Amino acid sequence: MPVLGIRPPRRAGAGGFTLIELLVVIAIIAVLAALLLPALSAAKETARSAACVNNQRQLTLACLMYVDDSGDLFPYNFGTAEIKQAVAQNQFVNWTSPVMSWELDADNTNAPLVTRGGIGPYTGGTPGIYRCPSDRAVSDVQRQAGWSARVRSISMNAMVGDAGRFTTSGRNVNNPYNRQFFKVAQVLRPANIFLFIEEHPDSINDGYFLNRDESYQWYDLPASYHSGGANLTFTDGHLERRRWRDPSTRPPPLPDAAKLPFAIPLDQRGDFEWLMERTSEAVY
Repeated sequence: MPVLGIRPPRRAGAGGFTLIELLVVIAIIAVLAALLLPALSAAKETARSAACVNNQRQLTLACLMYVDDSGDLFPYNFGTAEIKQAVAQNQFVNWTSPVMSWELDADNTNAPLVTRGGIGPYTGGTPGIYRCPSDRAVSDVQRQAGWSARVRSISMNAMVGDAGRFTTSGRNVNNPYNRQFFKVAQVLRPANIFLFIEEHPDSINDGYFLNRDESYQWYDLPASYHSGGANLTFTDGHLERRRWRDPSTRPPPLPDAAKLPFAIPLDQRGDFEWLMERTSEAVY
């Protein structure tokens, strides 16, 4: 029986953790966190990728509904100057109207404008489907202004639709030996011609995704948000995910990271050739 007022000696093994035990527990937690965080990050990216797939499917469905109601004609697919001219005249005919930049131009965050005119009425007025959830690239000046993303990350194949002054002759002046598809019926292999593509944030501006056949230069560069690849939808309605193989096709999605346009190294032309084969068909 203990004597009153005298604390009994602590038994061995009783009480809290020793310093060594505490360090071991911390080390175990750190190891578990290191194992789990990449898995959680991968799970988040998988969810964003799935959302992006759904967005592009909805855009493609909207475009094909527009075609059905427009006598088989694809929507207008203008360049920057004609888009700005049309909007200035309060005409919203292009498939989408915002012209993107790295500055504080209102178009970068103008959600109502992205769905006004063009295929917008067929999207239910939902601006979110025009952007990949993985696209969070903004410039320093935009971030300082409180921006976290721009309004669009998806563009339309430049060889699809009426491109205005670029196609007044019936051919596209940028690719005169390739077919411009004004109507769905003109696409002989609809499963082989892409309609929409995720575009790198450095080149995305007017929604008109253009590269010149046999130039071996990237003018408009595909995005690589999804494990180094991008989602593309085709004129028959199906979607493909293409993982780019060449390092030069995969600059990080940061302002001015791509340094466009640039000549493609001789040993890194596979991605360019793959994409150009799915951009149009030769006209002899």
